[in-house]
Amino acid sequence: MKISLHQFKSRRLTTLTMLIVFTVVAAGCGSDKKKVADESRGGGAGTAEAAEVRPVAVSVGMAEVRQVASFLEVTGSLAAQEESSVAPETSGQIIATPVDVGAFVSRGTVLARLDDRDARLRLQQAQAGVGQAVAGVRQAEARLGLGQNGRFDATAIPEVRAALAARESADAAARLAEVNLRRYASLVETGDVARSVYDQARTQAETARAAASSARQQYEASLNAARGGNQGIRTAEAAVESARAQVAIAQKAIDDAVVRAPFGGYVSERPVAVGEYVTPASRIAIVLRTNPIKLLLQVPEAEAGNIGQGRQVSARVSSYADQQFSGTVVAVNPAIDPTSRVLTVEAALENNQNRLRPGMFATARVQQPGGVQGVYIPRAALLDNPNTNSASVYAIERDPTNEGAEVARLKVVQRGDEEGDMVRILSGLQGNETLATSNLAELFDGSQVRRQ
Repeated sequence: MKISLHQFKSRRLTTLTMLIVFTVVAAGCGSDKKKVADESRGGGAGTAEAAEVRPVAVSVGMAEVRQVASFLEVTGSLAAQEESSVAPETSGQIIATPVDVGAFVSRGTVLARLDDRDARLRLQQAQAGVGQAVAGVRQAEARLGLGQNGRFDATAIPEVRAALAARESADAAARLAEVNLRRYASLVETGDVARSVYDQARTQAETARAAASSARQQYEASLNAARGGNQGIRTAEAAVESARAQVAIAQKAIDDAVVRAPFGGYVSERPVAVGEYVTPASRIAIVLRTNPIKLLLQVPEAEAGNIGQGRQVSARVSSYADQQFSGTVVAVNPAIDPTSRVLTVEAALENNQNRLRPGMFATARVQQPGGVQGVYIPRAALLDNPNTNSASVYAIERDPTNEGAEVARLKVVQRGDEEGDMVRILSGLQGNETLATSNLAELFDGSQVRRQ
C-alpha cells in the first residue's frame, strides 16, 4: 500500500497532536493527585482536630437488669359488674321519663313516673278512716271513765259505784242482823226474851242475808258490763291500727308509682315512653354498673393450675391500644367447660372514666409467681424508627484509636413494654451498657462524644 506525501504529513501531525494532548492531561492528573494527597493530608488533620475539639455533648443513662414478673397471656370480654332490668312495682300510665340512654344515674334517681292520682285518693280515704277510728276509741274511753293514767278503773263508772255501795250496805245490814240473832238466842235460853222475839230476829237475819247476796250479784253484773265496755275500747283501738295499715298501703302505692334506679350506673336501655301503660312485667330501663367493670377471661385447661384469686391483671383493648387497665382476679370458676376445655376467670378492672364498655374484647396478662431477668433502659435513650417496628440506641464506648476519648456506637434493639420512664429491651443489649439520653439527633455511629 502506498501513502502519499500529503497523507504522511497529515498522519504525523495528528499523532503529534495526540501526544501533546496526552502529555497535558497526564500533567494535569498528576497535579490533581498531588493536590488531592496534599488536601487529604492537610484536611484529615483538620477534621481530626475538629472532632477532638467539638465532640457531641450527651447525657447518659444505664441499662440495667431487673427481675421481670412472669405473665400468662389470655383473652376475654368485658361485662357489667351488675345489670338490672328495672320494672315498676305497680301498673299504670307513664307520665314522665326524666333520663335517657347513656345517662349516669345514682342510686334512687327517678327513671320514670306513673300516674298516681288514684293512689292519692285512696290515701286520703285511709287517713280519714284513721281519724274516725281514733274518735271511736275516745268515745269508748269517755263512756267507761278511764282514770288519768288511761287504765281501766271500774269504780270510776257510776253504775258500778252504785252497785258497790248497795252491796256494801246490804253486807252491813246482814252483819247487824246476825249479831242480833246471836244475842237473842242467848236471851231465849235464859228466859229473858220471848221465843217470838227470837223468831222475829231470825227472820230479819235471813232477809238481810238474802238482800246482801242479791246486792253482790248486782255488783258483779255491773262490773262485767264495765269490763265488756273496756273490751269495746280494745276493739276500737284495733280498728285504729287497721286504718293506719290502710294508710301505709296507700302511701306505698304512691311510692311505687315512682320507678327509681336500684344502684349507681349508666342507663343502657329505656324502651318506654310517656303515655304507655305498664305493668310489673314491663321493663322500664336497664341500668349497668361499670365501675369496677368485670373482665371474663378464657384460660386454657393447661393453665388452670396457675390461676388464683388476688392475682394482678393488666388488660388492653383496641379502642385504647396505648393504655393499660389494672385489676385483680376476684373469682375462678370451679368447673372447666367440657366443650371448649377452658376455665372462666373473673377479674375486676378499675373504670373510673368509663372508657371500658361491656362487650369489648380484651387481651390480658395475669401475673404468675416467680419471674425472669429483663433489661431495662431509660425511655430517653430509645430511638424509634417510624418506618419499621425496630428501634435503636447509642451505646457509649471507649475509642480504641484515641485514648481517653469515647464514641457512640449504634445498636439495633427490640423493645418491649414500658414501665414508667423505663422501657424493656427484649434483644440487642446485655444490661451493663452506658447509653446516650440526649442530643441523639446529632449522633451517628462512631461519632465522638463527651458526657455532660
